[in-house]
Amino acid sequence: MIGNYLIRRATGLAILAAVIATCWCSAHAQTPEPKHTQAPAPKPAQSPEPKPAQIDRNGVLILIRSTLLALDQANKTGNYTVLRDLGAPAFQTNTAARLAEIFAKLRNDDLDLSGVAVIDPQLSLLPQIEANGQMHMTGFFPSVPTQVNFDLLFAPVAGQWKLFGMSVLIGHTAPVPPEAEAPPVAAERPPPVASPKPTLPPGIKQPQKQP
Repeated sequence: MIGNYLIRRATGLAILAAVIATCWCSAHAQTPEPKHTQAPAPKPAQSPEPKPAQIDRNGVLILIRSTLLALDQANKTGNYTVLRDLGAPAFQTNTAARLAEIFAKLRNDDLDLSGVAVIDPQLSLLPQIEANGQMHMTGFFPSVPTQVNFDLLFAPVAGQWKLFGMSVLIGHTAPVPPEAEAPPVAAERPPPVASPKPTLPPGIKQPQKQP
């Protein structure tokens, strides 16, 4: 009887161990592995597109001409204080000495910009408001023989447009004459060859000309 009891106990322990193992495997198989989900990266904010500036033609001419004429006076006098004071606060961070260094080439070339007072500019970029709120325009004065190219930025200050940045370049627009072609070389003509005089048969004399 003791043997049968030990056999039944061993069998029961074996069955219990099998049930525990089955339950553990089942639980382990059904436990989902944690998934690492990555949140989508935020899209960079798109800067607004430039939009046309609400300014009339006269206002544009005043800004362009007053700026370039102030630069012309500064180049002629060597005093850039007035040009500096006409700018926006950010432009005024440049000292007068620094502005003199920036425009040294125009000053040394002794360029006269006074013609911009009577010549109408041609705009290659109409006035537009950039993403930072500044007004941007580019163009040129088609003066002859020198073309004045400008790139201007204005910032709003107390309800007025003040100079924020400027670039002035000089380009020549005078037509370049074509190179003179060398005159054609006259072909040398061979000297005329004298035709031989006809010879008369023997016994025949040349007739004499009648006077």
